[in-house]
Amino acid sequence: MTTVHETSLATGAAEELSVWPASTAEPRPGDLTVGGVALAEVAGRFGTPVYVLDEAEVRRRCRTYRDVFPEAEVHYAAKAFLCRAMARWMDEEGLGLDVCSAGELELAVAAGFPAGRIVLHGNAKTPHDLKKALWYGVGRIVIDSPSEIARLAAAVGPDGHQKVMVRIVPGISAGGHEKIRTGTEDQKFGLSLSDGYAQHAIARILDQPQLELTGLHCHLGSQITEIKPFLSAVRRMVGLMARLHEQHGLVLPELDLGGGHGIAYRPGEPVLDLTRLARRVRAELADACAAARLPVPRLIIEPGRAIAGPSGIALYHVVSVKRTGGRTFVAVDGGMSDNPRPALYGVRYAPRLVGRAGSAERAPMTVVGRHCEAGDVVAADVPLPADVRVGDLLAVPVAGAYHLSMASGYNLVGRPPVAAVRDGRVRLLVRRESMEDLRSRDVGM
Repeated sequence: MTTVHETSLATGAAEELSVWPASTAEPRPGDLTVGGVALAEVAGRFGTPVYVLDEAEVRRRCRTYRDVFPEAEVHYAAKAFLCRAMARWMDEEGLGLDVCSAGELELAVAAGFPAGRIVLHGNAKTPHDLKKALWYGVGRIVIDSPSEIARLAAAVGPDGHQKVMVRIVPGISAGGHEKIRTGTEDQKFGLSLSDGYAQHAIARILDQPQLELTGLHCHLGSQITEIKPFLSAVRRMVGLMARLHEQHGLVLPELDLGGGHGIAYRPGEPVLDLTRLARRVRAELADACAAARLPVPRLIIEPGRAIAGPSGIALYHVVSVKRTGGRTFVAVDGGMSDNPRPALYGVRYAPRLVGRAGSAERAPMTVVGRHCEAGDVVAADVPLPADVRVGDLLAVPVAGAYHLSMASGYNLVGRPPVAAVRDGRVRLLVRRESMEDLRSRDVGM
C-alpha cells in the first residue's frame, strides 16, 4: 500500500518515513507527529515503552482491502493484535474476524462483535475452545485434524448444526522465514493433499449431518511478497474441489486463501501488491473453475499484519549508551518482552530518534533491550545520530502486529500500554501491566 504523507518533509525524511502511517508529519526537525499527536507527548503522558496505534491508518487499510477485494469476505486475523477497540473498528469497517482461541473469541464478543462473522481457527483447539465457539455461535470452525471431527460433532449434538471448513496443506513453500511458512508438508497445520488425509477427513465430515462443510481453507505462511504462491494455491485448491465434486457430487461455496500478505519493516523492502494480487487471484480462480466446470466460490482472505503492523509504533527511552568491542550499543527500556520477533525471526527494524533533531551525522548503532539475553536486540547496525544520549526517545515503526500479542512477562517488567491517536487526540486502549497485576497471580507461599 502506498503511503502519502500530509506535509512536506525535510530532505531525506520522506524516504525514512515511507513505512510509517500516512498521517505521519514532521512539523519541526525531529518532532514527529502521528494522527496529529506528537509522539513525545504520548511518551510523556503514558511513559515508555508504549505502543501507539493510528486508528485512521487501521481503518484506511481495512478499506483498501474492501476496495481491492469487493467480492470477497475479509476477515481480520486477530492474532496479530486484538483489543476491544480493534474489534469495534473491524466491525465498523465491515470485516470479519479470524480467532484462534476462546480468549480471542470472548474478547471480541465482549466488544460487541457479531459472533456469526467470526471464524475459529487453530491446530490444537481445546474442548473449551470448541465449547465457547458453539456457545457464542461462531460463523465457521476450521477443522485442522481428523480428531476434531468426532469431537466437534459430539459437541454439536444430533440436533445441532455448525458450518465448518477444512484446512488444507497445499504443499507450497512461501513466507519470509522458515518458522512462518505454513503451506508445506513438514509442519503442524492442516491436512495434506499428497497423502490423502485431506480427502479422508472430508469424507468423514460428510458423514456427520450436523456439520455443514462450506469450503476449503489454506494459509501459506507470513510475509509473502510474491503473487505466484497464491496462484499456485488457487490451482491446487480448485483441483481438490474438482475431485470432491467427482467423488461426492459436492460443490463447495467458499474458498479461504488465508493471509500472510507481506509488508515493509524498513524503507525499500518489498511489499505485496494488493491490487495486482486481487486481479491475478480473481482471474486464476475464474479460469481454474471454468476448466473444472465448477461455479466460482466466494473468496475469503485473512489479513492481520498488513492491517495492524504499519499502523503501530513502539516508543522507548534510551537508558544507556555504551561503546565496546568496536560497536555502539544503545539500550532502551523495553526489548524482547514487548517484541520477541527479532529474536524469533531475525526481523529488522528502522528505529528513529524523535523529540529532537539530533546531529546531522549518522553512525551505525545497535539498539538493544533491557533483558538478560544476548539475543535481546531491537535493531542491529542501524544509523542513528552520533549524539544519541540517555533520555532520548526512540520510535520503532511497523510495531502494530505481533508485538503486544506475543509480549511476555520476562524479568517481570510488565507489558506496555497501547494508546490510540486520531485527529489530534490520544486515548488509552490497553493500560500498562502493573506490578500488582503480576503479584495478584502469585498465590502460593
